[in-house]
Amino acid sequence: MGFGFPASVAETPLVDMGWGAIDKSKPVILVSGHNPATSTVVIDYLREHNLEDQVEVCGLCCTALETTRYSSKAKIVGPLSRALFFMRAGIADVIMTDEQCIRTDTPQEAAKVGSAVIACLDKAMYGLEDATEIDTDEIVRRMVDNKEQFAILDSIKAAEVAVKVAMEIAPQRKKGWLTEEEAIELAKKCTNCKMCEQVCPNLFNIGGGITEVAKGDFDLIRQQILQCIGCGKCEQECPNNVPIFKIMQTAASMETWKCRTGRGPVMDTEIRNVGAPITLGTIPGVIALVGCSNYPDIDDVADMVDEFAKRKYIVVLTGCAAMVAGMKKDKDGLTVYEKYPPDFAAGGVVNIGSCVSNAHISGAAIKIANIFAALPLRGNYEVMADYVLNRVGACGVAWGAMSQKAASIGTGFNRLGVPVVLGPHSSKYRRLFLSRKEEDDWKVMDARKREIVDTVEPAPEHLAYVCETKEKAMPMIAKLCIRRNDTPQGRAIKLNHYISLYRKYIGPGLPEDLHLFVRRDADIPLVYKKEVRAHLQEIGWQPREPIGLPTLIGTYPTKVPVDAVIH
Repeated sequence: MGFGFPASVAETPLVDMGWGAIDKSKPVILVSGHNPATSTVVIDYLREHNLEDQVEVCGLCCTALETTRYSSKAKIVGPLSRALFFMRAGIADVIMTDEQCIRTDTPQEAAKVGSAVIACLDKAMYGLEDATEIDTDEIVRRMVDNKEQFAILDSIKAAEVAVKVAMEIAPQRKKGWLTEEEAIELAKKCTNCKMCEQVCPNLFNIGGGITEVAKGDFDLIRQQILQCIGCGKCEQECPNNVPIFKIMQTAASMETWKCRTGRGPVMDTEIRNVGAPITLGTIPGVIALVGCSNYPDIDDVADMVDEFAKRKYIVVLTGCAAMVAGMKKDKDGLTVYEKYPPDFAAGGVVNIGSCVSNAHISGAAIKIANIFAALPLRGNYEVMADYVLNRVGACGVAWGAMSQKAASIGTGFNRLGVPVVLGPHSSKYRRLFLSRKEEDDWKVMDARKREIVDTVEPAPEHLAYVCETKEKAMPMIAKLCIRRNDTPQGRAIKLNHYISLYRKYIGPGLPEDLHLFVRRDADIPLVYKKEVRAHLQEIGWQPREPIGLPTLIGTYPTKVPVDAVIH
């Protein structure tokens, strides 16, 4: 495993997360982006010089997740939506950027608060001078004395410069949040012109919140910061230059949370334990929450994780979704990482790692087909995707697909036969894969009988679907885990969750499409048996036989023979 990261270790450490977790009394180095090639070298340099306890290393976005896999002493500031807040707070003495998911205005924002900047990869140099060949001491002098910013493409040199600069400038800088009194005075500049609200993607009553702060009431603005995606457009539009983010920081909770560090690939032994229950349906499904943190309510992902984990789904997470899942505590003060086991098993909550670790999630689905069904891996993608689509109850959730990369993660899962539920902002990419339920063709090949059968059931109904709220999403996620291969016991378990989630979040009664997923009486959940039977009788439902080995191969032109799905 690269960088000596833990590989397939379920019980990885819990690390501190949140603004309050950062020790401002130390020199602070902030790493941001997706590539840990430099941040790991920073840790190495600190260890070699016995400075690990004297310099605070923290991170944003996926570099934070990777760095905490390398050192449990590193801290997570938060997801990408917290980047601008933290940079403008001026807590970081040195900001090191690498690639992807980094703000294009990092040098400008850092200069405003006196933070030094080092761009570490040639993919994002911000037009800064390349100091890779300049003497280290000269770079440090110019950064400390002249406040210059540089690109340093040698990771060893960049790490040394970052540590030395942080230790020199930290004693000279004043770090801290605005006091409530200072925030009240700044808020008095607001005329409530509503310009900020016109550009807010979440349509918040920002002007109302700021004017309430001017009166000494922080309640509304405190609620808004929890839902803010951190784009900064409100401040750009403000004609009176009200520092909205700084005022929000004053109201923000300094609470810390716990996030489990990424574990890497799922072990083959774990797949052997859960492969059969997943394909038979007795483990109701695998829910993969991925993607960015741009959606209206920061608690959405944590609520979905909690709901499905307590229902004994396997819940896996990556990237910013893995961070925000830990940013909510229950009544006992526990995050989902502290409440649920970290095992790839029923009821487990598993942080796989950064966004690039999504390959391990799709890899787990492929391993189920390879290990449990003995399907060969090499040159066999079509058969693998067919197996996952028809037999593996899995659903992806990209609740905040901010970047094209995040949207493409969902599309990648679609290619493998895994349906994905997208959040409200994801609709802006204008690409969905929808069915029309009762109007579409749901014929499949019964590979054992070599005959095409009309199953009627849309399982899964969609491959890419947008939900505006978590209340609409959760019943849909449960439904998209239904597969044609479910045993009667497995189907009853899945329908039990579908009905109960529908009633909990949508309303009373039964889902209007329930009859499409009931093949025979044994599929009906015991707790709803009487009610569902009466409903089915009322609409004239007729039982049908389950299919032993469903496949789409043989229903469309392909060079792959039906025999390829049987091993």
